[in-house]
Amino acid sequence: MLLAGDVGGTKTLLGLFRPDRTRPVPAVVREYATPDFESLDEMVQVFIEETDAAGIQATCVGAAGPVSGLVARLTSTPFVADLGAVARRLGGVPATLLNDLEALAWGVGVLHDDELEVLQAGIALPNGNAALLAAGTGLGEAFMHNVNGRFVPSASEGGHGDFAPRNGREIALLEELLRIHGRVDVERLLCGPGLVNIFRFTHGSQDVSRACDEVGVHLDPGDLPAAITASAMAHRCEQCVEALEMFVEAYGSEAGNLALRSLATAGIYIGGGIAPKILPALKDGAFMAAFRDKPPMSDLLRTVPVAVILNSSAALLGAAVRAGMLLKNPS
Repeated sequence: MLLAGDVGGTKTLLGLFRPDRTRPVPAVVREYATPDFESLDEMVQVFIEETDAAGIQATCVGAAGPVSGLVARLTSTPFVADLGAVARRLGGVPATLLNDLEALAWGVGVLHDDELEVLQAGIALPNGNAALLAAGTGLGEAFMHNVNGRFVPSASEGGHGDFAPRNGREIALLEELLRIHGRVDVERLLCGPGLVNIFRFTHGSQDVSRACDEVGVHLDPGDLPAAITASAMAHRCEQCVEALEMFVEAYGSEAGNLALRSLATAGIYIGGGIAPKILPALKDGAFMAAFRDKPPMSDLLRTVPVAVILNSSAALLGAAVRAGMLLKNPS
């Protein structure tokens, strides 16, 4: 059996998978609230007790933060993932810890067609690179280098690169966020809390409880992005509509930036929890227009395939793919 994990700032997925030549097969998967645990090892202990897990031969976990060896400190919450402690608990099995987007990238190659929503068919070059970005609790980015016809993922912290506004409205947003935060990285806009930041701007108020009657005044902060999205997609509030439109266009623009930086002629993949929930907004044309609006490279970007990952467990699947590789090469 393979133990795979996807550790995020809000939730963690742990799963047992059976090795398979084409795609690991899930046996059992559990979801946990990351802040409820002090460590990954404690969480794995609970998982093993709940599932009676046995016969684990290798483990791989993706974590939402920079990785050093078998340790990662999550970016958005005070949680340390130490996979070394987990490996010792399992009797010293082969183990590798990945950035969460790197884990997701390992899963891309085994996704089925019905687990992807194509935004632009493009013309995929068989020897081209690919890349992915994923907005959720934060914003992650990863490269997928084509090595002898096979994608080899490479982690990055590209979500913390600087936000580059493209028009007067985005410049005004940047100035407002600069005034409040001092520096504005792309993640300041492109994540769940980032949508709330844009919402505050479009409503002209930092007090979310007073900004919009359609969103509500007694919501938990974690529920605000969904409430803003619901208001926008139902066209109940013009300022909410603008907030979602600005989010979608900034998301498309950053996807285009990533395509250029990685020369992703084999495709750009959009992961994370937000994209499937706002799929109609991503498909209305604004996302792809911002993606392609990069003269003199617009013609190149028209050829880049772009797809949204619909499988919410794709990063967990990718971790299982990488764990299976450890059985063949423990190093």
